[in-house]
Amino acid sequence: MRGAMSWPFLRLYILTLLYFSANSILNVIIPLKGESLGAANTTIGIIMGAYLFTTMFFRPWAGHMIQWHGPIKVLRIILIINGVALVLYTLTGLGGYFVARVLQGVCTAFFSMALQLGIIDALPDKDRSQGISMYSLCSYIPGIFGPLLALGIWQAGDMNVFTGAMITIAILTGGVGYSAKMDIKAADPVSNRKEQGAAMFKSYSQLVKNPDLLKCSVLMLAASVVFGAVTTFIPLYAAQIKNGNAGIYLMLQAGTIVLTRFSLRKRIPSDGKWHSSYMIGIMLILATAAQSVSFAIVGGAIFFYVGAVLMGIAQALLYPTLTTYLTFVLPQANRNVLIGLFIAVADLGVSLGGVIMGPVSDLSSYSFMYMICSILSVSMIIFAFGRRKNTRRPVNA
Repeated sequence: MRGAMSWPFLRLYILTLLYFSANSILNVIIPLKGESLGAANTTIGIIMGAYLFTTMFFRPWAGHMIQWHGPIKVLRIILIINGVALVLYTLTGLGGYFVARVLQGVCTAFFSMALQLGIIDALPDKDRSQGISMYSLCSYIPGIFGPLLALGIWQAGDMNVFTGAMITIAILTGGVGYSAKMDIKAADPVSNRKEQGAAMFKSYSQLVKNPDLLKCSVLMLAASVVFGAVTTFIPLYAAQIKNGNAGIYLMLQAGTIVLTRFSLRKRIPSDGKWHSSYMIGIMLILATAAQSVSFAIVGGAIFFYVGAVLMGIAQALLYPTLTTYLTFVLPQANRNVLIGLFIAVADLGVSLGGVIMGPVSDLSSYSFMYMICSILSVSMIIFAFGRRKNTRRPVNA
């Protein structure tokens, strides 16, 4: 493998695009289906949140298993399970959706860790941020067309199209996944399994003890709560906005993410240094985005769609920046597990965005809930600010 844009990596990006296509459709169908069945926002939030809550729980184990067996073996197994989950969506109602979300959450934990850790280990330092950005970019490309397709399916009232879409995505993802290759060797599962297992449990304490991991995790957790609230409730909130359309909002947000990540993929910091002003700017953009969405109930669709673009910019920059930074400053010996913990925190935030903000919107309104998201984003500036010293730590520290 040579360079983040060589064919072996491009094939991994295509696999990523196919894998997340299903979720871009489900993120719209599930809330609409829940509302049509009379489910409260709290129930919808729990079903939606089950996906990434499960992903969060399994991510550290995924990183550990990938070190034992290598990313390709793990990838092929979870693609089969993912296919089962997608078919389950076509056969059941809300109860089955919850089970399918849990299964899909397990698959996503292993899928994303396998690809991201494989990309990180296979690329040289100078290309690392570009590879992570391209992976993340391709995970959002389905968000451009998926929501509009989902709304079309829903408005047509023909769920046979939904069934066909899920089965097609499952087959294509499995086919591309089984042909993928990564030049990464698995660790010796016999000689170091016990040592790695003990190290994994000890690694949980690093969320508090390691200042770099703590800072990045807090920022990612807060931002992900906002992202989760958008994913879960925008399909329902849009109906309250004059000239508001959930498909257009999600398309604008995803399109902005893709455009920003692609155009700025080489400008995302990849030097192992903490850039305070850069991070503060991202959190302010996020806060402005959430407040704009909140104000749309009064100001109209223009604020709604401006919020979508700003939300996309913040989401495009935050994750690859923090992930790349951690690949430089975390100790090499347990880097995979610690990165898994960090990504698990991001998953937890998205899950909480549905689970916590659902009751908030039930007790108040969607607009008030998004204002709370804006306040949360502003409060994170204090974490983006301080840094003891801009130095790159030795990877074996």
